[in-house]
Amino acid sequence: MTFTFRPVDPDTDTELLHGWLVEPRARYWGMLTASLADVRTMLTEISQSAHREAFLGCQDGNPAFLMERYDPVHEPVGEHYVRSVGDAGMHLLVAPSDTPVHGFTLAVMRAVMVFLFTDPAVGRVVVEPDARNEKILALNAAVGFRPQADVPLPGKTARLSLCTRESFLAGGSPTTTGVPTHLSPEHWRLASRQLLRKALAEFAHERLLQPQETGSGVYRLLSDDGATEYLFHATRRHLDHWSISAPSIRRRREGEDLPLDVLEFMLEFRHTLAIAHDVLPLYLEEISSTLAASAYKLENSRESSRQLAAGDAHADAAAWGQRIERSMTEGHPCFVANNGRLGFGLDDYRRYAPETGARVHLVWIAVLRRKAVFSSIDSLDYDTHLRGELGERTLDLFRERLATLGLDDADYLLMPLHPWQWDNKVAITYAADVARQHIVYLGVGEDTYQAQQSIRTFFNLDAPERCYVKTALSVLNMGFMRGLSPQYMRNTPAINDWLQGLVADDPQLQAARFDILREVAAIGYHNGYYEAAGPPGSPYGKMLSALWRESPLPQLEAGERVATMASLLHRDANGLSFVAALIATSGIAPADWLRAYLRAYLVPLVHCLYAYELAFMPHGENVILVLHNGVPVRMLMKDIAEEIVVMGERMPLPPDVDRIRAAVPAEEQVLAIFTDVFDCFFRFLADALAEDGLFPEEEFWSLVADTVTRYQHAAPHLAEAFARHDLFADEFPRSCLNRLQLRNNRQMLDLADPSASLQMAGNLDNPIARYRRG
Repeated sequence: MTFTFRPVDPDTDTELLHGWLVEPRARYWGMLTASLADVRTMLTEISQSAHREAFLGCQDGNPAFLMERYDPVHEPVGEHYVRSVGDAGMHLLVAPSDTPVHGFTLAVMRAVMVFLFTDPAVGRVVVEPDARNEKILALNAAVGFRPQADVPLPGKTARLSLCTRESFLAGGSPTTTGVPTHLSPEHWRLASRQLLRKALAEFAHERLLQPQETGSGVYRLLSDDGATEYLFHATRRHLDHWSISAPSIRRRREGEDLPLDVLEFMLEFRHTLAIAHDVLPLYLEEISSTLAASAYKLENSRESSRQLAAGDAHADAAAWGQRIERSMTEGHPCFVANNGRLGFGLDDYRRYAPETGARVHLVWIAVLRRKAVFSSIDSLDYDTHLRGELGERTLDLFRERLATLGLDDADYLLMPLHPWQWDNKVAITYAADVARQHIVYLGVGEDTYQAQQSIRTFFNLDAPERCYVKTALSVLNMGFMRGLSPQYMRNTPAINDWLQGLVADDPQLQAARFDILREVAAIGYHNGYYEAAGPPGSPYGKMLSALWRESPLPQLEAGERVATMASLLHRDANGLSFVAALIATSGIAPADWLRAYLRAYLVPLVHCLYAYELAFMPHGENVILVLHNGVPVRMLMKDIAEEIVVMGERMPLPPDVDRIRAAVPAEEQVLAIFTDVFDCFFRFLADALAEDGLFPEEEFWSLVADTVTRYQHAAPHLAEAFARHDLFADEFPRSCLNRLQLRNNRQMLDLADPSASLQMAGNLDNPIARYRRG
């Protein structure tokens, strides 16, 4: 038997389903006396719900059954068992028939289970039939359901039962994983061409490769052995930026064109790139993962830049911002291997990668209080924070879970963690602590989250005013294992409190309406075994920590929306940049839009350097744009405690904040603007605007210079700092990020001394030097 599924349409399916629901055999649905209007209302509510879906199952095109999938977290049944990541509830109603077919309902059940498990996010199916419904109980058992308990639900005593993917497959049903459709030859070819364009451009920018011009903007590059040549057209821009035409790239050997292959490219230039023998295999895996992610984005590109910029007139700020977050296609603009995520399998990718937009429930555990540390900003305490983030119902459920195990909740602290981290690391690597109940699994939280571009940070979709949650994630990505240090968690809120006070008291920052998203609370767990065995900073000691960061939503004024600043570098499937679409939507001239952007973004960063020798990590993913009618009006900075730095000794710091001080040589401090802003972001933004014919490159840098000059004229009391950190210097050192990753792709930087780890390659001409004014 062949079955297909389609979403129920209340407009066309109400009459059909009304006939099924009022049949005596459907009595357990509780709608025997329902009117057409009642059924339509029910179906409409399901179709508009974020937590329920109704499907009409058809055999050979003929309606045969109704199936509802729901999230148990948001239903009464969720209060009666320990929920787990990937739980999906299911209700089923088979259509009445005058000529029943033996085995038909069992075939339907199996088809439904295959349909549910085809979604890799589903790990268990939950059902709660009436305990008196013996026929359905037998069918459930036949496909792998195992009874857990009889529980009281509205209108019935239900037989709560669970079916794991494994128990279903053990019954002889076909596998449901399937082939990843995004890995098609067409997607792979396009992804390879795009990534090769980036590799040529960024390796040339860092002087790892030195293409030779053959005339008319065409460049030639020979492989290590001289046998393979690459030809491409490029425009050379300021800051030694290579704007390469992807369609122009050709790979040739012995006079014949060859397919573009980024993995082969890395092997062809392994000596020129100076990739160590022990680094190369892992780097190739990162490249392969980056290509696979690009192929996924190509297949699942949902909206054009114009559609994203215009948005839905009825969408709130949270929904609009999250649409943009999951639509980004690039990642960090400098790094070639920027989507490694090594450790994720295919199902993990589908469940947790930001571009999938998948809904995630975080795992919650209890950790022994004497082995953990919780800290918060001065105005917040542990109990108030947990009630605000979890809600009383979930908090009570977790406390009851501890009580059933004979444990006192006063001895424990509650902690969220990434579902992958629990399954793949904590439950295994920290198994001794789990076995001794120093770590206790509690289940999943009620709220639904969406992964952000930073991959280990989650935004609350159900309650957008609640905090982001950032979790430790032992996945290797872009040169670092993405753990979180429990030692760092201890002082994280204090650092945020200090910075918030500085921002609030500074007239220049207040005039720019600059602000931060505070990390208001943090928790870290200390594992004595690994902390004793490993060196300081070992990934084994960073597996179990989390922090809560303020949501931007409560800070917004009427008409304001938020988007990651990384979106300004996004291009859609047709090549249109998001920044061009945003400017068009704003209705103002590009120059006016850019002036507003530079006042909101550049001025606060420059001021913090000059006034405090304070530097942020202001790349696109770390900055939230606040927009009004498409125009930037202010910036919100995030990732504070791990990434801000006070350079040198001039700025006094409280003892619990002193961790952020670093001994950065005076001549390198200005790189906080030159490298992190000019080279790592403005270089790409200027190119995007020029490529789209929207704004000439020279005029872009003229606006940057004018913004700095206007700021300096308004702050004459900082003249000494202007001279010490000269933003109009003729040139500045070229700091190379890919060189760092190619040297050591497990630990790019020593975070305790980042300056000593930098890789330099000559100098870059400063594009605003010519605009110096007296």
